[in-house]
Amino acid sequence: MITLLTDFGLEDIYVGVMKGVIAGIHPQAHVIDLTHQIPPQNIALGSFQLGNAYPHFPPGTIHVAVVDPGVGSHRRAIAIQMPSGILIGPDNGLFSHVLQYEDAISAVELTNSQYWYSTQPSNTFHGRDIFAPAAAYLAKGLSLQVMGPEVPLSALTALSNIFTWQPTPNGGTGNIQAIDYFGNLITNIPASEVQHISWSLQIDQHHIHSTTSYTTEEAYPTLKALVGSHGWLEIALPNGSAHHILNSKIGDPVELHLNP
Repeated sequence: MITLLTDFGLEDIYVGVMKGVIAGIHPQAHVIDLTHQIPPQNIALGSFQLGNAYPHFPPGTIHVAVVDPGVGSHRRAIAIQMPSGILIGPDNGLFSHVLQYEDAISAVELTNSQYWYSTQPSNTFHGRDIFAPAAAYLAKGLSLQVMGPEVPLSALTALSNIFTWQPTPNGGTGNIQAIDYFGNLITNIPASEVQHISWSLQIDQHHIHSTTSYTTEEAYPTLKALVGSHGWLEIALPNGSAHHILNSKIGDPVELHLNP
């Protein structure tokens, strides 16, 4: 099984071309689209979405992620062997969230042109020329080690400040790490911090009480704080968009208050 996550959108042929390359090498591969609607060049959101999808796939799944503003530069093209599968894409921090779930086993740089789509890959489309072929060959059973030289795990690029949740005796401080399609503000505060206790969130001057679902019986819905399916605390507006109401952005600070 191969999954695809990109910021390519659906108006152009890029996603279809990657699938065509995979089919040409391994027609039996089962390809699943995670999303191709990551905002352009938004590595942090791509990392977040991949990290939340990763645990739900069976062992051996190959995850291809391409959010790659540095394509054609000196950034590495990599494949990472994980206990539950393989990650393929640019070494730009895109795999940071996944690497919080599991420790990597090994990593290689995809330099062996024998397993590229072209020995002279485009400087603007490594998804087609390097990443898609690598996924197809690996899905056919090729060893990761033949793809290129080993990369020390300590040398892999990691995003900074995405896990800087700071607990305190009465709560803690975090930030917004993602904003989803519904306008829900997803924080980097783990749900494990609020088990069996009353809690609330504060963003700017808004003090937002916790609830258990998106539903509301209020005539004029108000902001709610709740545990999302991804395991993080989030802020939502029933029948509306918390993002539009608060005009918040990724990185904005959020405070957690634990109530006696």
